Amino acid sequence: MAKIGIIGGSGLDDPEILKDAKEINVETAYGSPSSSLSAGVIDGVEILILARHGRRHTIPPTQVNCRANIQALKEQGCTHILATTACGSLREEINRGDIIILDQFIDFTRHRKISFFEHFESGTENAKHTPMADPFSEELRTKLIQAGRELGLKLDEQGTVITIEGPRFSTRAESRMFQLWGADVINMSIAPEAILANEAGIPYAAVAMSTDYDCWKTDEPPVTWPEILAIFEKNVENVKKILLKTITKI
Repeated sequence: MAKIGIIGGSGLDDPEILKDAKEINVETAYGSPSSSLSAGVIDGVEILILARHGRRHTIPPTQVNCRANIQALKEQGCTHILATTACGSLREEINRGDIIILDQFIDFTRHRKISFFEHFESGTENAKHTPMADPFSEELRTKLIQAGRELGLKLDEQGTVITIEGPRFSTRAESRMFQLWGADVINMSIAPEAILANEAGIPYAAVAMSTDYDCWKTDEPPVTWPEILAIFEKNVENVKKILLKTITKI
């Protein structure tokens, strides 16, 4: 049976949606996860929801303990992980409110623990080098895309996200550089999670919602946090609908 971990939440911890809800407090060998786990059932499927930045959004991106988050879901028996995230668009054609089913990342973080393997046992046969050519589960991506299509939502069915440290936003020079590197959207969360989920052997996929244009566009003001919140709140119901429909397909 599938047990699905959801990082981000996007309102799925609503008691009206999550049946038989309870809170599970977890401690791992890597410390405490960002929040307790909201456990329950949606359409007969076991669900665990973890708030990436804490229940009250008190944890800045660089301080999120991604190793503890992924380990906590693994120890609770999660067979799949779906993540939600806001992102900035680096492409004219990706508009505010658009939903992107990510297929690649560029990791531009520099201060995070992004591996469970801090040392190797003696012998080359014990080295742990995890393949990462296609870091997002194609099975889960396909189901997310199918769900979006069935709902009649406009989706970008692939996209490369670049993950930066934060909490600051990019300079214009950085934003233009990321475009040249081939990134389509930018955020502060996804790459470390995807890396660790792959190391843990858990299929992982992410639904990203574009909320802004970072700061590369010179014909409008640079991104602000209130702008991100306003666009996300306006469109988050579509993300929720995609997740709910995808859960029934897994």
